[in-house]
Amino acid sequence: MFWHRVSDYILKNRIFLLIFIFVGTVFMAYQTTRIQLSYEIARILPSNDPDFELYESFKKRFGEDGSVMVIGIETADLYRLPVFNGWYALNQEIKKSTGVQTVLSAASLFRIVRNDSIKQFQVLPLAPRAPTTQAEVDSIQSMVASLPFYKGFVSDSAGRSHLMAVTFDQKKLNTKERIGIVLDIEKKVRAFGAQFNIPVHMSGMPYIRTKFTGKVSNEMVLFMALAFGVTAVILLFFFRSVVAVLAAISIVGVGVVWSLGFLVLFGYKITLLTGLLPPLIIVIGIPNTIFLINKYFEEFSHHGDKIRALNIATERIGEMTFFANVTTAIGFFVFYFASSPMLAQFGLVASLGVVVTYALCLVLIPIVFGYLPEPSSKQRGHMDSRWVVSFLNWVNQTVHHRRRAVYAIIGILVVVSVVGAMQIKAVGYVVDDLPKNDPIYTDLKFFEKSFRGVLPFEVSIDSRQPGRVLTPQTLTKMRLLQREFEKYPEFTRPLSVVEAAKFLYQGYRGGDPKYYVLPGALEMAKLASYAPQMKGQSNVFKGFLDSTRRYTRVSFQMADVGTVRIRQLLTTLQPKVDSIFNIDRETGKRVSNGDMYDVRITGSSTIFTKGNEYLVDNLKESVYLAVILITALLALLLRDVRTIIICSLPRIVPLIITAGIMGYAGIRLKPSTILIFSVAFGIASDGTIYFVARYREELRRGLSISKAITNTIHQAGISMIYTAFILFAGFAIFAFSTFQGTVALGVLVSITLLMGMAANLILLPAFLLSLDKRKSRKELLDQERAA
Repeated sequence: MFWHRVSDYILKNRIFLLIFIFVGTVFMAYQTTRIQLSYEIARILPSNDPDFELYESFKKRFGEDGSVMVIGIETADLYRLPVFNGWYALNQEIKKSTGVQTVLSAASLFRIVRNDSIKQFQVLPLAPRAPTTQAEVDSIQSMVASLPFYKGFVSDSAGRSHLMAVTFDQKKLNTKERIGIVLDIEKKVRAFGAQFNIPVHMSGMPYIRTKFTGKVSNEMVLFMALAFGVTAVILLFFFRSVVAVLAAISIVGVGVVWSLGFLVLFGYKITLLTGLLPPLIIVIGIPNTIFLINKYFEEFSHHGDKIRALNIATERIGEMTFFANVTTAIGFFVFYFASSPMLAQFGLVASLGVVVTYALCLVLIPIVFGYLPEPSSKQRGHMDSRWVVSFLNWVNQTVHHRRRAVYAIIGILVVVSVVGAMQIKAVGYVVDDLPKNDPIYTDLKFFEKSFRGVLPFEVSIDSRQPGRVLTPQTLTKMRLLQREFEKYPEFTRPLSVVEAAKFLYQGYRGGDPKYYVLPGALEMAKLASYAPQMKGQSNVFKGFLDSTRRYTRVSFQMADVGTVRIRQLLTTLQPKVDSIFNIDRETGKRVSNGDMYDVRITGSSTIFTKGNEYLVDNLKESVYLAVILITALLALLLRDVRTIIICSLPRIVPLIITAGIMGYAGIRLKPSTILIFSVAFGIASDGTIYFVARYREELRRGLSISKAITNTIHQAGISMIYTAFILFAGFAIFAFSTFQGTVALGVLVSITLLMGMAANLILLPAFLLSLDKRKSRKELLDQERAA
């Protein structure tokens, strides 16, 4: 028999296996020293997705759209001499920081002045130096008010909220150096706030990403410590042996090292998802040790032979836990087939980690306990725990005599849960994984209230002809586009070559604000004679105009309104944008192919929405695939259609109830929450397989179905209850996360697994007993022999 040979091999080759595992662990431990955090935006869309390709080409042409960190203050005293000088000094200090490209605030604005003597515009700073008198500050304030170009960018309409925009060097943006730059800026900003007793706010994609990265790193360490601590306490309560607990924890710890080693070997980095791997491996790996140790203690209690007990435990539990771990691995591995790189990385490493940790437990538990002293009666006392025995007696009575009540209660729960599940909404926000009192969240809301938001929303324009962007026809179309966007309160004022042209024209006409308009064709020609940049001879428009003047962009900022609203905006605005550029206003017909423009909405807000929708769809498919694959595995194991169906229901019912809880609790469907179903389904299937395998073992002994069910409940139930407690406590630690999605993952998976244990201990045997009315034990045994 295969598993008997495996058991013999392990116990006869202990030294060789220990050396092999030790060398492998040292190698993997070395790999973990090279592990890196991801500083880039998580890549969700596949590289061949049209929207992703557009966004990548957009970034290559104009740079990262999410490269601006914003600093905000709310005070009526900014234009008081001491405060303004402090704001000026902060602007200058940040500008000197390594990795900072530009800093824009009321203290660093400029105006355009027409110089007829040299036939050019001059760019003059409003504050060429720190002002020394209040009159100078008043003059600066007056000049800022006369420049509509800055309206809504450096101050809100009430003049109480003020903004400083810090643009990062693109080369530093997605590297580890960004963290140091951001933290240095944050330190300077908080010093300014403390000096003048003014609350400060910080946001923007570089800041949000830096803070998220720090939280991911801190939580990975926290959850590893909590997972080891919680499982160690529970194991100590069960086994009452410090040595046994340390052995189990250390073995699973080796599995964690191997999992992180795989992460490095595959060239992956720590992200919000892969950061969950260490605690997940601990929580999932510990049940393997419980099943093996419990069976070892049980066999030792029967005959008192340690080696024989280890041999039998390894043989029988090895087979049972093999299928259980394969189902868990499948629950993770299905993510590998998602087109999303982020999901694929998580799925591959998690599934490998589960399988390797299972193999390590199977090999090291019998070896380690073979060297340890024989278990005492005190250490084996948990197997006769009164409350466990009483609970299992109640389960046995319920299964045998109250099946109708069980079916009725489950039926009501399923119906109520289906109603709740129908109330689930699928929507995601950039910072919705953070609690409402988190500074990142509250600061973002400050900028949304005062400046309508800081999240990038871009319109990419390909005029299809070199030099066409700066023609009056194109600029007029861009102005119409901007007016269309003005109808939507979600967007800030735009930045574009149109706004730049209006700014230049105001300077050309002596600075009068009424001339902040897009000039006509003749005026545009005069303007170009004063502005070399309009002729392509300067780099002033680099961020908004390519060197050929074929491509340009219109940049907006927007609030974090959620993927549903962004999808509505995209669906509404894209046709309107296309109509503005490609429909002749006089004839109402599409222009000829040679006169068409390629105008598409892009930017990180758009990519976030598309990625979120893509991820949710992929995760749904992954759940379906997990159900199919795990059911196929059960079919291979059971080879009986009715039994397969019966075994499937206890695994699906907890998922339905969890979906109902999500609906009633208002927990939205998003990547972090839909992950619950695939993970929980794979882990909950372990208990089903373990129960069925033990039940079939009892049938092979010639027992009736009723007696086999009773024995299985009492013998398998102990390990299933202890495992459920470990899993519940292990996943519950995620409730301490600062990410709401991770909290939901931990709490809902914990609840699902407890319900899964109840379903496997009560509903599954109830179904098997109901099957007894139609199928005799003889038929089952005949089928077993034929298989």
